[in-house]
Amino acid sequence: MKKQYIQMALCLAIVAILFAGCQPAKNQQDQKKPNILFIMTDDHSLQTFSAYDNRFIETPNLDRIGEEGAIFRNSFVTNSICGPSRAVMLTGKHSHRNGHINNSLTFDGSQMTFPKLLKANGYQTSIVGKWHLRSLPTGFDNYEVLIGQGDYYNSDFIANGDTIPSEGYVTNVITDKSINWLENRDAEKPFCLLVHHKATHRIWQPDTALFHLFKNREFDVPETFFDDYQNRQAAAEQRMHIANDMDLVYDLKLLDEEGKIQTKYRKNYEHMIAQLTPEQREAWDKEYDPIIEDFKSRNLEGKELALYKYQRYMQDYLRCVASVDNNIGRLLNYLEEKGELDNTLIVYSSDQGFYMGEHGWFDKRFMYEQSLRTPLVMRYPKVIKPKTQLHQLVQNIDYAPTFLDVAGLKVPADMQGESLVKLFNDKDADWREAIYYHYYEFPNEHMVKRHYGIRTGRYKLIHFYNDIDKWELYDLVDDPNEMVNLYDHQSMQDLISKLKKQLKELQEKYEDTDLSTY
Repeated sequence: MKKQYIQMALCLAIVAILFAGCQPAKNQQDQKKPNILFIMTDDHSLQTFSAYDNRFIETPNLDRIGEEGAIFRNSFVTNSICGPSRAVMLTGKHSHRNGHINNSLTFDGSQMTFPKLLKANGYQTSIVGKWHLRSLPTGFDNYEVLIGQGDYYNSDFIANGDTIPSEGYVTNVITDKSINWLENRDAEKPFCLLVHHKATHRIWQPDTALFHLFKNREFDVPETFFDDYQNRQAAAEQRMHIANDMDLVYDLKLLDEEGKIQTKYRKNYEHMIAQLTPEQREAWDKEYDPIIEDFKSRNLEGKELALYKYQRYMQDYLRCVASVDNNIGRLLNYLEEKGELDNTLIVYSSDQGFYMGEHGWFDKRFMYEQSLRTPLVMRYPKVIKPKTQLHQLVQNIDYAPTFLDVAGLKVPADMQGESLVKLFNDKDADWREAIYYHYYEFPNEHMVKRHYGIRTGRYKLIHFYNDIDKWELYDLVDDPNEMVNLYDHQSMQDLISKLKKQLKELQEKYEDTDLSTY
């Protein structure tokens, strides 16, 4: 019996030693810094992301991120235009504070950004895809970025200072390059990888491999498609109307050999498709030649022409979305195979929303809902519970603070956003009651007036200024389509006074009080 006790004691001691030896490794694993994968598209509308709206397309891989993590139901931008939105995300500051208020400027790469802070604290950093800030990326160990807007096919990249060609469809190529970098990175370091797609930017050139999608599909037309813009001067004076401003050749690919369809941007389109390889061009012509002949046989005009344009626009746009979704699936599968999926904060968003025919429009810019809202889903099971639904008013100024917070770093005091991490820990945490918006790029091709405004949970107050002085007020509960401007309604004057006071407070908070500087 005594011998058995001795043997048992020895066994327990050995187990204790083994357990103690394993404990540091477990602690090391628990303390391992998370990777960060930030995927962003250009002009992806909430209406074409099935976790938000499944009328038009199913996006299973995008939906997976939100299903296994969090989906933000009230996610907005601060300035609905490409370059400025990217600058906001990098810096955590509104456009007037980071200096990049419109696309004509060059981003000041010397200022602090979240990739620089991550790199300084042990992260390996990389950006692949669309940059669109004129200056070269700073704060990255690696960059492979498109030149300007880039091309959907066979686009050149600037790779760490060198210009290199590529062959293939750009969404696939960006994913290939991203996976290649992940495969060859320093595995001892956590990574921060920005995968920024060209899609779904105009002119919506689909992958030839996806031409079978949405064939003969008839898409529901938005109820505001034939909006007359009553009592909304700024909305009436834009140039982003599908009926009037969507180019038959450039946007809808109706390039006839005879040259009978002459449009403003025909030459631009001819240059684009001249870059296709013979194999790509053969597939391209096989798809679009019958469409061109069918269009020419119809002799459409007026409302019929506008509705035709809408259907063609939707088909090509959605094919670009499908390619993005497929490639996000590739990235998720890669991380899963490598055992890195659950130790990676995965974030998907777009630089702004987009009009899918609402108010008769395409493009973005306005503070109206379709372009103000942007999709935002996040997955990181160590912090975010699956199926989390968040309804707080969040903005793209919040991304940089969130990335730093998840990495365990202090958020600089001059960043104007807030970390979203506290919302994961406490859905009822104290949070902002309103967001501030400011758009500056006028005059421009689409001629959207300069404006700023405030949005609360229910109301939106907008001031159009510069060459115009008009106010608009919307009740987003009673009028979600923003068709009725309530600004001159007597019953709304007390509310307007309160909103103007709140607007002024936000302008002071964000230090945007002097319009004469723009």
